[in-house]
Formats: sequence, structure tokens, C-alpha cells
Amino acid sequence: MATSKLLASTLRKTLRSTTTTTSSFRHLSTAAAIASAPEPEDSMTVKGVKISARPLYLDMQATSPVDPRILDAMLPYYIARYGNPHSRTHLYGWESDQAVETARSQVADLIGASPKEIVFTSGATESNNISVKGVMKFYKEKKRHVVTTQTEHKCVLDSCRHLQQEGFEVTYLPVGNDGIVDLEKLKGSIRPDTGLVSVMAVNNEIGVIQPMEEIGKICKELNVPFHTDAAQALGKIPIDVDKWNVSLMSLSGHKIYGPKGVGALYMRRRPRIRVEPQMNGGGQERGIRSGTVPTPLAVGMGAACELAKKEMEYDEKRIRTLQERLLNGVRAKLDGVVVNGSVERRYAGNLNLSFAYVEGESLLMGLKDVAVSSGSACTSASLEPSYVLRALGVDEDMAHTSIRFGIGRFTTEEEIDRAIELTVHQVEKLREMSPLYEMVKEGIDIKQIQWSQH
Repeated sequence: MATSKLLASTLRKTLRSTTTTTSSFRHLSTAAAIASAPEPEDSMTVKGVKISARPLYLDMQATSPVDPRILDAMLPYYIARYGNPHSRTHLYGWESDQAVETARSQVADLIGASPKEIVFTSGATESNNISVKGVMKFYKEKKRHVVTTQTEHKCVLDSCRHLQQEGFEVTYLPVGNDGIVDLEKLKGSIRPDTGLVSVMAVNNEIGVIQPMEEIGKICKELNVPFHTDAAQALGKIPIDVDKWNVSLMSLSGHKIYGPKGVGALYMRRRPRIRVEPQMNGGGQERGIRSGTVPTPLAVGMGAACELAKKEMEYDEKRIRTLQERLLNGVRAKLDGVVVNGSVERRYAGNLNLSFAYVEGESLLMGLKDVAVSSGSACTSASLEPSYVLRALGVDEDMAHTSIRFGIGRFTTEEEIDRAIELTVHQVEKLREMSPLYEMVKEGIDIKQIQWSQH
């Protein structure tokens, strides 16, 4: 704790000196000369967008802030206990190795696994690549087929496309309007040469929870390895690798108030699952993931998992209350608000809404005082409507108007109320400019209109 306070004090002094330096040179900058008027002290311009202050943060599916308690656990391994955990000849290496093994046990404990089944990686993307490509390449002589869904994270879909280029076959299962996979279709798609079934536990865009135990039973019955991307599920819903019958599970640190740059891969030992390593090197992590394990990051992920296990039930109740407050608050003042994905089978911290008769990009730009997104942070640079929402059968115009609100451990009621106020104001403002909304208010069914092309 003393180290944490010292670091915070140093950061504050650095920021003060930086601010002083910046302000003293501001009049010499080209940007300042071009600006027609000085900005108020409490405003800032970032990437050409002027905002009044730091926006309130409701994008928890993209990343979460590091819990201060986790930072406290990590700091000693940056400052004093900085040894390489793979150094076997001195105290520095031994204590770092012990810290990594403790973290491995903490991760395993949260998902009901053995520490020997946990491999540290750089994040869920790497874990997904090892799982999908590694399994299929190891068993390539007999297994040439993968089953997945159309709503998987982009790194799983891209890994599958990579396999297709190498001659493997992939079945991309559709999902229902609620985002849930059809179990009969899944069972029917499995073939004798199917080497892997990969289904995301909690969807990153719409928060839908798949029927993991049922999928696991099907895979066990047909003797097919089952992989799940559980980055959005870890620490948010109960996970038991035996109940789910997963062979591989991808995990991420920064989605559960831990540090960025670290993740983990669960690999079942009995019955044993084998993969072909995707990285060559010193043979760390049982040869599956070569490279020095970053001790502070592993410690942070372990501490995050331990905290999540203690506080999951409390967090879930509190987040569900905030989600209901947000949804009810918006719906009380606006019509034409649609929840994307199943309402019953979803993680409460992910609320994906579409607003009829509103242009999505304009809505996002108007909500510059609220940090939200239109979908996955990994694909948000694209102006195309979300492929996840298209897979649900959402109309393209509604898919373009979707906003994902991410609620987390540190979200407050005041932030929710402010988000409601800003969202309602912006939607009303945009609808006032929408001729379609005017027609709907007059009772015209715009879907029956035959639009002529000029």
C-alpha cells in the first residue's frame, strides 16, 4: 500500500509539471494559432472531438479499469521482486516463480480446474488462436472439420478462415433471433472428422449466455473436443469446466479489472487435449506458449480471479440493478427502443440497444460525454453494421443504430442517470431531424412504402 501511495504521489507531481510545461509553450504551437478561441479550462479536444470533460465510462466489454487492490498486488513485482520466473539459480527467480504459480492456482480455482491445466498467454486472442489452430493442426491427419457459430469473436472466425485456406472445412452455425445457438443444428453438424466445436460462452457484443452444459454434453457424447472463448464470462457468471465439459477455455485479464496484456488458456488433462504450439522459443508453459511469463501481469490476473470469486455474487446483483435502472429509464422516455439478444439468457452488465429512426454514427458522436460503443472494440473501426446483429436477423437500419452499454463494478447510479439523460436528449434531437420518424408519428407504415429510385 505504501508503494502504491508513493507511485500515485509521483504521478500527480509529474502530471502537474507536464501541465505547467504544456501551458507555458501553448502560445507557440501551430494548433493554438489556428484556433479561433481558447478552450475553457474544463474542456478538451481529442481526435478533433471537443468534449466538456472526461466522459463517464460505460464500455466495460471493451476493457475494465484495474481494481486498485489488484494494482497493489502487482507493484512489488515491478519494483522489488523483479526476477525472471524461469531463473532457477537465485532468490529473485524463485520468488517470481512462486508468485506465478500462486496466480495459476487463483485462475484455476475460479473455473474449477487444476493449476496444471492453466497456461498463461498474452490474452484471449492468443488463447483462441492456440485452441482453434493448434488443435486442428495437431490432429490434422484424422480431423479436418470445425464447428463454430456466426457470432463468435473475430479472432475465432479469422482463425477458422485461416484453417479454411489450409484445406480444413468449417461449419458456421446460425443463431436464433435471441442469439442462442440451436442445439439440434449443432448436434447435426458434427461429423466423424470434426476435430473441434468452438462456441463463445458470453457474447461480447450482446451479452447472450449460450447453453454451455448442454453443448458440453453433446460434445462428450460424440467425443469431440469443445472449446469456448470465456473472456466475457470469467468472473461474471459461475464457470465449472467439468460441468461444461470443455477441453479448452480462453480467458482474459483486462475484462475482470486486471491488467492488459495477459490471459490464460485452460487445457484439460483428463482426457488429455493436445495442441501444436503457435510460437517457438524457450519452451516455457510446458512448451505450449514459449516466452517469459510476465510476473506482474500474471500476479494481477490471479488477484483479479481471486477477487472475482469473492465478489461475483455481490457484483452481479448490483450490476443487474443498474442495468434495470438504465433500461427502464430510457424506455420511460423513448419509444422504439429494442434490446438486442435474449433478455432472459444474458449477462446483466451488457445492454445492447437499438434506437429506431436514428442514425447510429450520429448518435455515437452525439454521446461524446459517454464512453460507449456500437459493438466489439476489435471491429469498431468499420462502418459496416455489426455482423453479430446481422446474424440475429436484425434489420440493417436497426443494426446501424445499436449502442452497447457496459456496466461494471465501479459504475455508479449517478453515472447511469446521467447516461439516461444524455441518451434520451440525443435520440430526441436526432429524431426531430428524421422525416421517417415524422411519418411514423402520423401513422404511416413506412415498411409498406414503395420507394422510387432516381
